[in-house]
Amino acid sequence: MRPDAIRYGPGYLALALLLIAPQAGATDAATLPATTAGAMAQAASPQAIAEYRRKLREYQEARAAFEQEASAYWNSIAEKRRGRNAKRRDRQAIALDDYVLTQPPVYAGPKRPVDPQPSPSEPDETPRPRKHIPVVADLLKAALEHFQFTPQRPADEVEFKRAYARVASAAGLTREQAVRVYSFETGGNGNHDMQSGLSASRPGSRAISTAIGYNQLLTTNSVELLAEQGHEFVHALTEKAVRLSGAPRQAMDRKIAVLKRMVAYARSVPDEWAQHEKLGDTPQGWALHAMVLDIDVGPLLQTHKLLTSVIFARAKGYTRALSAAELEMMNLTGDGTGLDMVTMPQPMREQVPTSNFFQRGGYERNPVAIRNNTVAKLLEVTDRRMDSNGNLPGAKDLAAAF
Repeated sequence: MRPDAIRYGPGYLALALLLIAPQAGATDAATLPATTAGAMAQAASPQAIAEYRRKLREYQEARAAFEQEASAYWNSIAEKRRGRNAKRRDRQAIALDDYVLTQPPVYAGPKRPVDPQPSPSEPDETPRPRKHIPVVADLLKAALEHFQFTPQRPADEVEFKRAYARVASAAGLTREQAVRVYSFETGGNGNHDMQSGLSASRPGSRAISTAIGYNQLLTTNSVELLAEQGHEFVHALTEKAVRLSGAPRQAMDRKIAVLKRMVAYARSVPDEWAQHEKLGDTPQGWALHAMVLDIDVGPLLQTHKLLTSVIFARAKGYTRALSAAELEMMNLTGDGTGLDMVTMPQPMREQVPTSNFFQRGGYERNPVAIRNNTVAKLLEVTDRRMDSNGNLPGAKDLAAAF
């Protein structure tokens, strides 16, 4: 099952969730040539060294005080979260005081001073190789090698949008939900094979995750959906096959046979997110992920990615229709965390800080959650992004497909 953890995708990029680079620090010896470092060391006067040590003590004292305050704050966030989970298990109502209602402390002390006597530069270390993130070509190659199968791609993007709209409508998703989530996740103009980080308008761009498609599924999502919903997918394709004949029927029968093998492979590990993640990081897992591109299976995977959140909310007693922004919160953060925000009455949304739904490291690297620092504001900025992107051609085409 999926944990309550924010994933990586273009929608995620739209909120800058966990994906900004660390700020550049002060220049240190590791960035200086040995000759420059040596010259600085020779030039440092006793007065400069004494001044540096004084400023360093001030910085360390201020930083230690801040860390003590911040640790206490984030410990209280974790404690409140545990308390809410316990109350939900006991079917008790969640109240305002079940959240931390103050904003996280912000360090406002002095910066770390620059050492006038930097250590000599160490020999350059061999950089760690960048982990390979599979792209569409890798997925297709893996599907062919491990399952002797090539996904059936659409003749054009409108064909895929129509297939997705048919499946989503039949499953009970509304046009507004599907189109607005698409608008947020893809920027309003994405194709069925759009991958997070890659853009034809940015030559040399790199994939930043395996998230692909209208709802930006990760390899882990595809593995998990095939494991948990795969038999329903097989049934859907079997029903479609009975209406076909000749070569199309033969192709569909072969696709069904491959899909059954993939489902069996996805179910070969325990139904746990960590296990699905591990399997998804193999060439066989890439092959399963290639089904996101298939005109028959892809719309099923995309639809059920959202439908699982709807079903989760209903199972927890939330019967009101989810707005697209609420559904996106569950899609991005995980069903449990997302539902925590969704079930919150509006007056509470306006008071509860977004920090209640993050780990410290994730929050501090998330400028949008910091700027939009209440649940109400975070949902509002998501809605605004959907409004803006919903006017683009891709979103309009998807809306017309319903």
